[in-house]
Amino acid sequence: MRTILITGPGGSGRTTIAAATALRAAGEGTRTLVLSADRTDTLGVALGAGTGATPTPVAPNLTAWRPDAAAAFREDLAAFQERATSVLDLLGASRLDPEEVTPLPGAEELALLRAIRDAALSDAHDLLVVDLPPTPQALTLLALPEELRRYLRRLLPPERQAARALRPVLGRLAGVPMPSEWLYETAARWDLELGAVEAVVADRNTAVRLVAEPGPGGADAVRTARLGLALRGLRTESLFANRVLPEDGAGPWLAGLVAQQRKVLAEWQGEHGAVRTVTHLGRDPRGTDDLAALTVPGVNPGASPVEWPVTDRLADDGVLIWHVPLPGAIREEIDLVRRGDELVVTTGQFRRIVPLPSALRRCTVDGAALREGELRVRFAPDPRLWPQAR
Repeated sequence: MRTILITGPGGSGRTTIAAATALRAAGEGTRTLVLSADRTDTLGVALGAGTGATPTPVAPNLTAWRPDAAAAFREDLAAFQERATSVLDLLGASRLDPEEVTPLPGAEELALLRAIRDAALSDAHDLLVVDLPPTPQALTLLALPEELRRYLRRLLPPERQAARALRPVLGRLAGVPMPSEWLYETAARWDLELGAVEAVVADRNTAVRLVAEPGPGGADAVRTARLGLALRGLRTESLFANRVLPEDGAGPWLAGLVAQQRKVLAEWQGEHGAVRTVTHLGRDPRGTDDLAALTVPGVNPGASPVEWPVTDRLADDGVLIWHVPLPGAIREEIDLVRRGDELVVTTGQFRRIVPLPSALRRCTVDGAALREGELRVRFAPDPRLWPQAR
């Protein structure tokens, strides 16, 4: 299944573009599911049909779904209390009634991740269009599966499960219940679920469409979003300039705004290549007729993920070079830390911990340079670990 992730600054019209994209694909005969995690039904308002916790057909070949984060949170809490019964009894803790629980911050994001996983595992649709939260939250959401899997593996290493046969014996000797069994089973289940979401994000058939209004705020947001997406290994397939005012018929009081939009559009075209412009309708789009009037393109082949290749320069310079694309990065805001077999990359407000390729694990960091939006990290072979030529 093909997946299109749509995000942009708050108020940029990303939900409208997501709805229009899904409607266009459905009109071309593609079985499409459009997914949103907004608490308010902005997706339903755009489509002219209510959406909710149950996937609902809203047009031929088009289904809309807005997962219920509160219900999912209550179900998870009930399941957790059931699995942790022995520990809760040992501590004398009383159970929480699911009906008295309100979702904690982040519940919407987790519900959306689960919905993405469920949609990807289903064969009911050929295209998944995801209306992501505003860009800062979207980047955090996209990083969550990888980061949580890393935390789980550090806190509960899978290799420790080799001693699972000893835990009942230890429990009898200690005279207390041992929670390790359910804890490791829960961690394994979470790892599997998070891995399924991570596979969707990293899939070559997954594309990102970035939506912004062509203005000073939108220009800054686009620059930041492209950098954050590249650090996660995602390339922006299309940049949508939304609510572009027509030049013809613009009154004197709109002339300054039109000129500002044209200036930003020219800058975007120089930096990002082709920019998809979506003309302002003069009103907020409501219903399928308005969505069909928007100049949203069809679904193109997916953009390949951002590659981080390693170049062999051993013969010429005695080093291997790891190329890390970071469009829009500022030299003074980049920080690198080698920690074991991982490299911690920080650029501006973004940070990612990346496992080193196998060849680079036998090397030491020999320097780095930022050139033309690409960070080039030099690695010199460690004589203690590098195979010696005979």
